[in-house]
Amino acid sequence: MDQMTFHYDTVLSDVHMHRPSSRHLMTRLNHMGQPGTRSSPVQHEDRPGGSKPLWLYLFCVSICLPFFVIVSVFIHFPEFNCFLLEIHSENHTMATPLEDVGKQVWRGAFLLADFILSEPQSFRGATVLELGGGTGFTSVVMATVAKTVYCTDVGDDLLSMCERNVALNRHLLEPKGGEVRVRRLDWLQHHLCTDADTEFSWSEEEVSDLHDNTTFIIAADVCYDDDLTDAFFRTLYKLCSNFSRPCAVLISIEKRMNFTLRHLDVTCEAYSHFRACLEQLQALQDGRCSFRVEPLTSNFPQFLLYERIEHLELWKVTSTPLPAGLQEDSGS
Repeated sequence: MDQMTFHYDTVLSDVHMHRPSSRHLMTRLNHMGQPGTRSSPVQHEDRPGGSKPLWLYLFCVSICLPFFVIVSVFIHFPEFNCFLLEIHSENHTMATPLEDVGKQVWRGAFLLADFILSEPQSFRGATVLELGGGTGFTSVVMATVAKTVYCTDVGDDLLSMCERNVALNRHLLEPKGGEVRVRRLDWLQHHLCTDADTEFSWSEEEVSDLHDNTTFIIAADVCYDDDLTDAFFRTLYKLCSNFSRPCAVLISIEKRMNFTLRHLDVTCEAYSHFRACLEQLQALQDGRCSFRVEPLTSNFPQFLLYERIEHLELWKVTSTPLPAGLQEDSGS
């Protein structure tokens, strides 16, 4: 890109920063996250030992944004256990308005994906719900080991883009039977949309599967606005309170420091509000389920190439349904 112009109301994921201005970039991604060299066309005969790659797929990050396309190609060579990432982009803005940030891929998604790739046995065969799935990147990674992943968000254009990404990557999931289902889930609504005439709505069978079998909820970089953070935690509470099984919630977040006139200091109010919501959730005693909150260390292997800064964090919330007797005691 020769020149980028950002308006006051647009934001850009740090994933795209400090990149060369060329149109074609390839980066080698291995367990250590070491960068490779600038790309040239990949020839099959040049691969180590002449073998075919284990997987190759296209990943459209923001194809439905006007004048903006990013396509990534991942290739895995089993001999070296490494990945190649190729990004093509058109020469127009990569920033989006704040309400469209779900159309970008953020560093929190990479951190969460790294954790999934480093702990595949924990998620094998699981039913997983992603809240604020955006492009579907993390859901696709999860579905390489999980049985069913419900990737949820709002907005027909975003959900359509996500569904296209899933379709482009379906061949990654089919060998192991994994599946990503793109569905509408609005944190500001009280119920799941089950209207059969509405696109991305839930079937009754899916609602039952969600409530009976979900054991993981994942969310990547979704807490950047206090009102939406409140809605996120309300949704989290309602879901976990109705699940039949204990559920582990994995939330990645990046602390974004800003100077504020209110405090005349560098602060991160969105992160502070997120931490306050975690504390309130853990202290909640309604007799339906208990919540335990813990930070996870980020010393697991880095498979994807990004800057894993100290402000990137991963949190785990464990919800456990309480026995019926305890629920009755709490309600009396």
